[in-house]
Amino acid sequence: MKFMSKIYLSLCFIVVFTSNVKAQKAIVLDEVIAVVGDQIATKSELETKYAAYLAQSASIEKGTRCKILEDILYSKMLVNQAGLDSIFVDESQVEGELDRRIRYYIAQIGSQQAMEDYYKKPLAKIKEEFRVPIREQLTLQRMQSEITSGISITPQEVKEYFEKIPTDSLPLINAEVELAQIVIYAKTSQASIKEVKDKLTNYRKRVTEGENFSTLALLYSEDKGSALKGGEIGFVGRGEVEPEFGAASFKLKVGNVSPIIETRYGYHIIQLIERRANKVNVRHILLKPKQDKASFDVAKTSLDSIAVKVNNGAVGFTEAAKRYSEDEDTKNNGGILANPQTSSSMTPMDELDPSLFFVIDKMDVDQISDAVIISDPRSKPGYRIVKIQKRTEPHRASLAKDYQKIKTAALAEKEQSILQDWVKNNLTKTYIKLNTEYCVNCEFQQAWLEKSAK
Repeated sequence: MKFMSKIYLSLCFIVVFTSNVKAQKAIVLDEVIAVVGDQIATKSELETKYAAYLAQSASIEKGTRCKILEDILYSKMLVNQAGLDSIFVDESQVEGELDRRIRYYIAQIGSQQAMEDYYKKPLAKIKEEFRVPIREQLTLQRMQSEITSGISITPQEVKEYFEKIPTDSLPLINAEVELAQIVIYAKTSQASIKEVKDKLTNYRKRVTEGENFSTLALLYSEDKGSALKGGEIGFVGRGEVEPEFGAASFKLKVGNVSPIIETRYGYHIIQLIERRANKVNVRHILLKPKQDKASFDVAKTSLDSIAVKVNNGAVGFTEAAKRYSEDEDTKNNGGILANPQTSSSMTPMDELDPSLFFVIDKMDVDQISDAVIISDPRSKPGYRIVKIQKRTEPHRASLAKDYQKIKTAALAEKEQSILQDWVKNNLTKTYIKLNTEYCVNCEFQQAWLEKSAK
């Protein structure tokens, strides 16, 4: 929702493959275009960000390059002040964010080799070039948090913020639903579990006898995301993975393979590639025990009987979820499904998993679905019944229906205003020098040019 005019603050470091190439072609000679305290801004930095903006925008507004330049100046001032205030980010945090982004880019482009071919340099060199801007971004985010910490907003301020928005500028809110579920998983037979464990025991033995773990992961692992990378998941902290997975990973020595471990996703063996501070990079092979038709039939029958109790009024849906549901993530809050993007209980219809969308699309509020098979590959197999707790139709934003969204936007605007005031105050005591060649016809929000001229 665009409730406010955003300040162009560099809170999101963007790396766009196409823009990177465009920027490289455009840059013949680099030069310093601004100095803010002990921080410098370069021509290449401006051109790269501008090329990234071009790659992501359908149209270019007047003054875009000037806004991007001011964005860079804001960033440099925040990072400069962070140094003066001894506010630094831990290197393990930098490495963790770097690895997360590299994994994302590799997934987008197809493989590590494809990424290296694209950039015409090895992965180690790519990481080296990304590390500095990522450290800067994390530093300015932390500095921003320091400036805006403790800021809150009252209901009256939210109301005043909303009333300032012209009626014809109110955003259109998509249809949203609040869903609750009761889940019964298909039980796994001991014979199926034994079959999986026997296979993993065999793979582990083959690795200890000299076979390549990566090759086995590529051939046999049922985690398709990591299997294509030889089972490698990249650097993760203990809290970023399943508890059993993390515990086993951090016990390993480099090259060693773990015993078989069980998580909610199935059974794994893990090999440690590298340990770095409080992060580890591991490979794994995942196998999932198979359920037979009879186990699915039992789950569906059990869920059907629960649905009968709810529909007859013998037990409420919320109580039934707490009592019978086998999904640990939702049962204790009455089965409510959280929006994974916002953690809100309301989810836009167009963001629902397609299999779930078609189940509830024609349902009414308080109606309970028939038992439907769970199609989410991240979940255990089984059945669920779903109830629509609330539904909103597409509508213009209103204070009554969208208070939380409006409050979030109002708070963000208040924080941006505080940041603007902070920059204005610090501008008077920070050394600023601009290359005016890059500021022609620029109308900045802050007095950068005036300060630079002194």
